[in-house]
Amino acid sequence: MAVAAAPASATGAERDVEASINDLLGRMTIEEKVGQLNQLSGYGYNPAMTGQVKAGAVGSILNETDPAVVNALQRDAVENSRLGIPLIFARDVIHGFKTIFPIPLGQAATWDPSIVEEGARIAADEASSVGIRWTFSPMVDIARDARWGRIAEGFGEDPVLAGTLGAAMVRGYQTDDLSRPNTMAACMKHFAGYGASESGKDYNTTWIPEELLRDVYLPPFKLGADAGAATFMCSFNDINGVPSSGNRKLVRDILRGEWGYDGVMVSDWGSINQMIPHGYSADLRHSAQQAANAGVDIDMESYAYISHLKELVESGEVSEQDLDTMVANVLRLKYRLGLFDNPYVDEATARRFYAPASLAAAQKAVEQSAILLKNTGTLPINSKVKKIAVVGPMADAQHDQAGTWSFDLEKERCVTPLTSLREKYGAANVLYAQGLRHSRDKATDGFAEAVKAARKADVALFFAGEEAVLSGEAHCRTDITLPGAQAALLKALKATGTPVVLVIQAGRPLALSNVEADADAIVFCFHGGTMAGPGLTRLLAGEENFSGRCPVSFPRVSGQTPIYYNHKNTGRPAEGITLIDDIEIEAGQTSTGCTSYFMDAGDGPLYPFGYGMSYTTFSYTPPTLSAPEIAADGTLTVKCTVTNTGTVAGREVAQLYIRDHVASLIRPVRELRRFEKVELQPGESRELTFTLTGADLAYHIDGARTAVEPGEFSVWVAPDAQSGEAARFEIKK
Repeated sequence: MAVAAAPASATGAERDVEASINDLLGRMTIEEKVGQLNQLSGYGYNPAMTGQVKAGAVGSILNETDPAVVNALQRDAVENSRLGIPLIFARDVIHGFKTIFPIPLGQAATWDPSIVEEGARIAADEASSVGIRWTFSPMVDIARDARWGRIAEGFGEDPVLAGTLGAAMVRGYQTDDLSRPNTMAACMKHFAGYGASESGKDYNTTWIPEELLRDVYLPPFKLGADAGAATFMCSFNDINGVPSSGNRKLVRDILRGEWGYDGVMVSDWGSINQMIPHGYSADLRHSAQQAANAGVDIDMESYAYISHLKELVESGEVSEQDLDTMVANVLRLKYRLGLFDNPYVDEATARRFYAPASLAAAQKAVEQSAILLKNTGTLPINSKVKKIAVVGPMADAQHDQAGTWSFDLEKERCVTPLTSLREKYGAANVLYAQGLRHSRDKATDGFAEAVKAARKADVALFFAGEEAVLSGEAHCRTDITLPGAQAALLKALKATGTPVVLVIQAGRPLALSNVEADADAIVFCFHGGTMAGPGLTRLLAGEENFSGRCPVSFPRVSGQTPIYYNHKNTGRPAEGITLIDDIEIEAGQTSTGCTSYFMDAGDGPLYPFGYGMSYTTFSYTPPTLSAPEIAADGTLTVKCTVTNTGTVAGREVAQLYIRDHVASLIRPVRELRRFEKVELQPGESRELTFTLTGADLAYHIDGARTAVEPGEFSVWVAPDAQSGEAARFEIKK
């Protein structure tokens, strides 16, 4: 049975591919078709796997990274199976293969799509050299709750930032020609709403009104689809009661129908089978039926399709037309990857790892992702500093600085801050005392040595944070302060009188209000990867200026989560705050002012979305607008001049926010719509120009229906989500 013909706009090559797909479908048995939809994890060349490959019972394999084994299995598929359909080899290459870049949340802190694209390009070149042609990245789940472990794997809390950087990662993996042998197919995950898991607990349920889903959680996926992402992946969670692996509305209606997407939809690991404990499927046969009818093309490690799809087609519970469409999507991906023409790895050029340019790019990513949160003048380390105390569990943690999802890490290639500082300042001038064995360590027996080192030094650098295992999938926390005895060690260092710089490496934003006062400077570096040490050293020494900006809001305390900048106002916004220790004994019920805040934490984040300091300063002129009012289908030009008012060169991230003041559905207090990272010399000014259209001012008002309503809007161009001077304009009635 043939699938639909290629669209009239298709090129000649695309028409040839569709003709080849139809020809193959016409020659395939149902068993062979189902085989293309079966993805298995395989380690090594073993009889069980080779038998399935030769029988056409497996279409893709994940987790095989030996190029010789890849070629042997591919040879079985291409030369020893009836139809010779090549395999796809896949791997979770999330922020680098061997050269490890900052975790995606760290890359988001660069606010620089070019850095994200370059990192993905390097990852694709390294991974494809051993045969990996498909990665399960980027993750563009909007994450507003830092307790969720997988916040590390995405680009933060804002759909514009996440979507822009996700699209950049797609371009890096795939280039403009996916058939090149050094590319990988990207995978937009997890579709959809996974980052909204209740209480920040992984795999948890989500309940998202459709308007919120379409305004916040789906836009990054749409940008990825528009960028040409070859594949999508279902999420583990249920969304409004329906698990994503069986969610027809998400996959068939929105992704396929509204967006016209013709790539592959793959389940997450075992997620089709997991619809049974969800309470959505009666058994594995039922879950196979639900997933296939929802439009999930590939079953990753559930064994649902290979066990039951043939009988479901024969019984009519899954149509043969739908089966052919699913198989066609998989075959189309294989053609787009060029695997029918070039299925094998060139073993002579395999293992292209750690090129000098790749290491330099990884270091650049660290330098532009680290965020200076506080500085009382202690940084940069000046020439008067002769002795430096280096303390803390993350100072020499080769494994942990790489962060989560570093499956192919060779930790001996990671250059730590301790190593880099010794190289720069000389081993005799760097006084190292670990203080704590690891980030969760509660023992204080190492404190005395650390305090002794600090007293001998001109400055103490305390490298704190989270081990890699404390973030990532299934690694959620209720208390997101510094774990173990790190806060106590920081207090002990502060008591020496030596200036203390707190350098944090972590997989999530941490609640730092309990330690903020004990540090003279705070540097936050989301796990930085292979070159974290050299990158941080250059920043601390002032050889490079800080330009990282918060891609998420930093809460004051854990109990504020979820917290995000683009929240909506209440009828009683926070004002006249009276904190718990200031309340009089036997005070009246209304003594706190009856506005929206926490008595023990006040309101708002400790560090807002978009925030970050520098060794220089920047000023912004108020934004000027091309007109005081525009039509709903018109455009508005916004201009602002940014000036480096300090004494050293620096990079600034100018962020354009809007607010719709009165709407049929209340709108957030601010929404990011544009951003631009600019580099300015001391005294240099640059006029930035942004264009807004009606689409930028629209929101979903009734399910899929959007509206641009008349009324007053504000627009800011500012350094973060809480700063700047607004200009106002109106949408005409």
